[in-house]
Amino acid sequence: MTTTERAVGSDVRRIDGPDKVRGRVPYAYEHELGAQSVFVAIVQSPVARGRVTSIDASAAEAVPGVLAVLTHENAPRLGDVAEEILVLQSPVVQYAGEPVAVVVAETSEVARDAVGRVRVDYESADPDVVLSVDRDDLYPPEQLMAGFETDSVIGDVDAALAEAPVTVDVVYETPNQHNNPIEMHATVARWDGDVLRMWDANQGPHNLVPVITEAFGITEDQLHITSPYVGGAFGSKAYTHVHQLLAGMAAKVTGRTVKLELTRQQMFSLVGHRTPTIQRLRLGARPDGTLTAISHEVVEHTSQNAEFAEQTATATRLMYSAPARRTTHRLAKLDVPAPTIMRAPGEAPGMYALESAMDELAAELGMDPVELRLRNEPDRDPERDVPWSTRNLVACLTQGAERFGWAGRDHRPGVREDGRWLVGTGVAAATYPTRRRPSQARIEAVAGKPYVVSIDASDIGTGAWTTLTQIAADALGVPMDQVRLRIGDSRLPQASGAGGSTGITSWGPAIMAAAQELHDRFGGQVPADGVTVTGSSGPGDEAEQLSSHAFGAHFAEVRVDRDTGEVRVPRMTGVFAVGRVINTVTARSQLLGGMTMGLSMALHEESVLDERRGHYANHDLAEYHIAANADVGEVDIAWVDEVDDAHNPLGAKGIGEIGIVGSAAAIGNAYWHATGRRVRDLPITPDKWFR
Repeated sequence: MTTTERAVGSDVRRIDGPDKVRGRVPYAYEHELGAQSVFVAIVQSPVARGRVTSIDASAAEAVPGVLAVLTHENAPRLGDVAEEILVLQSPVVQYAGEPVAVVVAETSEVARDAVGRVRVDYESADPDVVLSVDRDDLYPPEQLMAGFETDSVIGDVDAALAEAPVTVDVVYETPNQHNNPIEMHATVARWDGDVLRMWDANQGPHNLVPVITEAFGITEDQLHITSPYVGGAFGSKAYTHVHQLLAGMAAKVTGRTVKLELTRQQMFSLVGHRTPTIQRLRLGARPDGTLTAISHEVVEHTSQNAEFAEQTATATRLMYSAPARRTTHRLAKLDVPAPTIMRAPGEAPGMYALESAMDELAAELGMDPVELRLRNEPDRDPERDVPWSTRNLVACLTQGAERFGWAGRDHRPGVREDGRWLVGTGVAAATYPTRRRPSQARIEAVAGKPYVVSIDASDIGTGAWTTLTQIAADALGVPMDQVRLRIGDSRLPQASGAGGSTGITSWGPAIMAAAQELHDRFGGQVPADGVTVTGSSGPGDEAEQLSSHAFGAHFAEVRVDRDTGEVRVPRMTGVFAVGRVINTVTARSQLLGGMTMGLSMALHEESVLDERRGHYANHDLAEYHIAANADVGEVDIAWVDEVDDAHNPLGAKGIGEIGIVGSAAAIGNAYWHATGRRVRDLPITPDKWFR
């Protein structure tokens, strides 16, 4: 190994970028495998609650080019997998859009035509899809997602609230939202003898292996999943969904290579969504702004066939000091598709509520909302009573305020005008946990050739192809062009999936460990016939001994048209503490994407449930509105100089989700500052100006 200029921390452009823009790298559906493929189309239930009483597929089977129609009556039996993905195994229907049959045909056009010819009769009942805090069937889950405790209580919260000189007691609501990556979910499947091959859009092939092997009764050696390039995910591609099992079943029955790509409309029922929330925030404080009590109570929905308990209030457990504190989570089982993770699950909706409540408390106190946050900065994790690995929220707030021009802000709402526009500014803090998951990497070294670095990591558009090559180059002490990276393949060394902002913090240390093994065993000298070494990394004692989180601060300017209620966000500033930044270009891209998604959450995104039929009424991008280029004004992004090597040897904290956390609250707080009206149910659409 030789020393060279460090790649980590530089502004290297994406190494996969040129091939992507030239269309030279295939996404899942685009894999052409030599043999002629056949195509799968899905028959979905219009019923949200009921059962199939009869299916007549004869008209579909008579269409030239149709190879098979699979229903619960003739589909292959699946093994013991989670109920929400046990597809075509029972006549019971538990949500609108559930697959009740699939057609396999020689062309996609024939398959979709034949779908309309499958006659399905149902016995149905009125669906239960309305979330409310008044339901008598709310229950506490045993555990929240990611292993968090359902409730937490420290001190006598009710007494502290009753005694507090200043209090805020407010309810915030966030709606159903759907992940909408640019690449639809797709699977190409083929059985080579008893080996199932899948070319699939996912957030880590190894994530799918346990479920798919169990479903089809095969071993890990009999499954090969390839996923080198993924066109976005936002959490929706982290787990196995019904379409992957349907593709495997169709390939098994026909003996052909099958292609199944969900339509945009089908993604609104088959690959999860962000649960709606109803959140009650109660804050108690002294006149000087010192918090004495925090209570955050959450109600959200889950499905009948799967429990998904989002950790909505967990960020509240660590953000601010207060001697009395409580967080609770309650679920309602409704006739809806199973929720799933969506960028910053828990923290995004939870911090919207907490940071909005902090703004309301600042208004009650007549205090600068930045100063209120600084005054309640904890020295240690207030819930776990352990030190921080690093915590630079104060630096984010103070540097962000300076960059944004916060000084001298008039705290009164509704007093600034620019023609017909009402103008306001807002602030919110952000946090996201830092985790390291078990991962392994392999390095193959042959004298005179580039090092081959293999790990089943996943690049879902975040830049992992580039950043992992940078990390490997530095660890090996060679230029980046002397590294050949291999990722996105279940036959590579097992690694954690891309999710929870854990990719780089998990994969990078594994590659570093493999490089260190190479150095320790061979002293940097590579034998002519080559050597292969492996390395692994995972959470250590630091996970228990320290509290590790990324932090940030958002500032936003909002303008509201007094005649139409139109909301514009001409500028946003975000300053973040995310540990060592591996690549300044891809880091800024991730933060910009998160902040834009937060703007979209604040002003646009809402999946509307039809209460009578139980389906999502606006299930396409024509009516499910997301932020477009014209909605995004000037975005100023910066990060503080920190390295968190107490958490992992790379010193990084993860960067994919912190950008969305808090950004919706900053916009909502700026809306109040502009208008004097507080909107507590997202999104802040123009009609809410008139109510």
